[in-house]
Amino acid sequence: MSAERGEPIRAEQCDSVRVCLDGGWLEVGVGETILQAAERAGREIPTLCFDRRLAPFGACRLCLVGVQGAGAPLPACTTRCHDGMVVDTTDERARRVVRTVLELVLSELPGDPLPGSELDVLARRLGVARSRFAGRTHERRHDERHPYLLLESELCISCGRCVRICDELQGAFALTATGRGFDASIAAGLDSGFANSSCVSCGACAHTCPTGAIRERLDTL
Repeated sequence: MSAERGEPIRAEQCDSVRVCLDGGWLEVGVGETILQAAERAGREIPTLCFDRRLAPFGACRLCLVGVQGAGAPLPACTTRCHDGMVVDTTDERARRVVRTVLELVLSELPGDPLPGSELDVLARRLGVARSRFAGRTHERRHDERHPYLLLESELCISCGRCVRICDELQGAFALTATGRGFDASIAAGLDSGFANSSCVSCGACAHTCPTGAIRERLDTL
């Protein structure tokens, strides 16, 4: 897109912008986020609430990165790139915050993360074997009323992915967020169970869950 003679071309008039990511410059599309730019550059930024099938949510705060000129680390999934932006995905201040947030998440679980879950893989990758914070943990509470899915509420970290994918992608509206703060969780059928909900057994919630709080029942496979 060209500007009229005598007027400077602004970044928003172009199809792309240049971003410095971890010391290297790259072109990204106008409107792309830092997370998208990092993927383009082959950099992996940790996330827990992000699912590329859904609009960025920015709830987990694990994708924080350093941005030159910003007063604090910014979430990569919701922060859009601008021309000349300088990003450091290894910023130590951001890494400290991320590790602390992850420890707080782990501190609420009654035990270790489910082996092989996104949470488990991420904790191992960031070197967070256990939490420094001791306190109240979620009680084990299972909903086994669905013929194909198992809901273990104590593993829920309230990332919102299951509720959003059920609503926005499948249009089933079978899940709902319940409680606030520490007591926040998800429930099916207004807490009457999957069997009495509008669930269509698509399995999208189990596929997106990063902790295994909702997963397929092995006894029915």
